[in-house]
Amino acid sequence: MDLHLDPDRLFPVDPQTRAVARGLYERVADLPIISPHGHVAPSLLRDDEPFSDPADLFITHDHYVTRMLHAAGVDLGDLGVGTATGTADPREVWRLFCANWHLYAGTASGYWLTHELVTLFGIGVEPSAETADVLYDDIATRLQQDDFRPRALFDRFGIEVLATTDDPMDDLAVHAALAADPSFRGRVLPTFRPDAYLDPASPAFRDNIERLTGAAGVAMDDFAGYLSALEERRAHFIRHGAVSADHGVREPLTLDLPADEASTLYRGAVGGTLDAAQTRAFTAHMLFQMARMSVADGLVMTVHAGVARNHSTATFEAFGADTGHDIPLRTEYTENLRPLLNAFGLKKDFHLVLFGVDETIYSREVAPLAGFYPSVFIGAPWWFLDAPDAVQRFRAAVTETAGFYRGSGFIDDTRAFLSIPARHDMARRSDAAFLARLVGEGRISLSRAQRIAVDLVDAVPRKAFKL
Repeated sequence: MDLHLDPDRLFPVDPQTRAVARGLYERVADLPIISPHGHVAPSLLRDDEPFSDPADLFITHDHYVTRMLHAAGVDLGDLGVGTATGTADPREVWRLFCANWHLYAGTASGYWLTHELVTLFGIGVEPSAETADVLYDDIATRLQQDDFRPRALFDRFGIEVLATTDDPMDDLAVHAALAADPSFRGRVLPTFRPDAYLDPASPAFRDNIERLTGAAGVAMDDFAGYLSALEERRAHFIRHGAVSADHGVREPLTLDLPADEASTLYRGAVGGTLDAAQTRAFTAHMLFQMARMSVADGLVMTVHAGVARNHSTATFEAFGADTGHDIPLRTEYTENLRPLLNAFGLKKDFHLVLFGVDETIYSREVAPLAGFYPSVFIGAPWWFLDAPDAVQRFRAAVTETAGFYRGSGFIDDTRAFLSIPARHDMARRSDAAFLARLVGEGRISLSRAQRIAVDLVDAVPRKAFKL
């Protein structure tokens, strides 16, 4: 079967509305990409080495892709996932993927993969058991060409800003090297991600605190010293260009505890003596403290809440984290964030971006919160929701309450470097389709829709992330 991209994909079926959507999309199709939250390793751009092979590029490190194969009965070890990285034959991995290409029909992953294969590699036939080897050889050959190195693709994609996600103790030398390199014209920003330093349930919590406090020269059991050490690491990130701190929490509970109670809980956390309720309370207090620090130092606070990480114990033990078995949870923001918002929600220049994979929270909680608090911004559809139909539901859920200007702009949130333009293009087409419907229904003018379409990919993310 042929592999192709319909130039009017994701636009409304009605010819008149489709024409409006097409015109709106054309205004934004080639605008620069602003990607203020993602997981691409900065060393990819510093080293600028050729990608190793098609399997490593498209499959092994993309849990969107591998989870579909695993659900169909393919062993993750046969895909070289996680702790099995490097143990599988890349060509065999690619053959498994191609033989199961039909699994991706109608999925967001299938949409992005098709976009990548067609626009980047000129592939005109669908992957299959019969075409696997020919496609592998074709892509492998292209990957050795200079115009397929990471920096060349960065320029080709039109990326203006790319944020990474980084451990608080990272020295950020890679970011410094990129910033000092006159041959690299992009803006690559670190993001402070302190989850494993705030949650005593994290397996590495004690080791992380030992490193953090040791580097700061404070006693490990000194709560005030611990807070000061976190503040210094945030300052280190700001000096290297960071604009945000990201928090991936299971539950977005916040608590403002008395200093003596927080200090007692901290000593218990370091000593490993907290029970589940105490661990929950300490983690909630630290999310509150992160907001306090963002008010003080200006880092945008993003909260990615509501995911049960590593749902399959056997898979986690065999292959490690981020291997495709993180599952959405019901999420509650309104009461959980009330202590935080009572303390900081009206503070000038505090920015709090709320994400979720429970899409019921958009109309019920997030849009109403963003429709009142100047500090609250609506995080874009994330993870399982960054897909064409979900984006339409998202726009319908939040726009009538909060409009178009209380959002974060599109967030690709990806480790898959080649999928960045596909994801942003999808968002631009989806927003053009939504705006075209409003124009057709007489709810906004065409000129207003044209302005909004541009702002959604430019002014909106710049404002939310202080760019």
